[in-house]
Amino acid sequence: MLKKLSVSAVAAGALVAAVAAGLGPVAASASPASVPSPSPTSASASASAAAAAPLSNARIAAHFDLAQGRTPENIALAPDGSAYVTFAKARQIARVSPKGGVRILATLPEPADGGVSTPALGFPLTVGIVRADDGTLYFLYATGTSDLTGVWRLRPGGEPQRIAELPADGLPNGLALDARTGTLYVADSVRGTVWSVPVRGGSPTAWSTAPELAPTGFLGANGLKVHEGAVWVTNFDKGTVLRIPVLRNGSAGHIQTRAVGMPGIDDIAFTGHGSRLLAALDGSNEVALVRPDGSHSTVLTSADGLQNPTSLAVRGRTVYVLSAGWLTGEDPNLILAHRNERADGQR
Repeated sequence: MLKKLSVSAVAAGALVAAVAAGLGPVAASASPASVPSPSPTSASASASAAAAAPLSNARIAAHFDLAQGRTPENIALAPDGSAYVTFAKARQIARVSPKGGVRILATLPEPADGGVSTPALGFPLTVGIVRADDGTLYFLYATGTSDLTGVWRLRPGGEPQRIAELPADGLPNGLALDARTGTLYVADSVRGTVWSVPVRGGSPTAWSTAPELAPTGFLGANGLKVHEGAVWVTNFDKGTVLRIPVLRNGSAGHIQTRAVGMPGIDDIAFTGHGSRLLAALDGSNEVALVRPDGSHSTVLTSADGLQNPTSLAVRGRTVYVLSAGWLTGEDPNLILAHRNERADGQR
């Protein structure tokens, strides 16, 4: 999910300590098969190495204003190449055009207590977002209050409205849509729960409370995707990628750990069919390629412009990566990179 930047010195200090205690060194050691640096002595060798890398030609497509709280947390793509983004600290939903222009679509109401009751973080934030085929946006808002925390909907040209209340003592974070069944899945980072909510709205169901989803000190279940008959979830504290099969009756099957060794893992995005995926590693400023056998290697770093990456999306051969700058304190951005199908093993 994310890190708190400066809402309170105590919470921010605790967060930085947590990251310093483990995220950077562990994440680096968990990626021994990083793409080798191209030789500086040969232009042709550099070009060849770039072509062989799973991701190449990374560029910053949009910069966001940290002073305005525009810390991008999650992303959903539109058919025209634009991106819908949640700005966590600003409590906003925005559209980023293919040329990098930003248009604010909605600002969520601030809770009466200013959001200080929001679990783990102490400030209100807009989090996961998905887009339905009709253009409707569904997103999460966490405030620590029962009147605002939950699943929200924004129809084209309309106003945001909450369609499902979620527990105020939880932290709804990742969001995924199964359009086939009309089900929204929500990862709760504090309660260690995956909720299911009908897309039309209504009461949530605790779909999975498996112990693998629980936090170990800060945040547990985090990023979330529906992919090939299963709900895939990351655990931020444990550094794991988890797969939960969706059974024929819609209930959760036995949870499976598919990758380990990535503390600070936030969101994920699949590169196509199969279980090959990209993962945003928040604390270590990396994007990792995770293979079907669970092995993983670094494919983007801070040298490519990453500033605490929070989420990703893939369309064809283009990879979108959002960075919030929670800990670096500079340049929240959107990076676009080219995905080389032969290099990442995807055909």
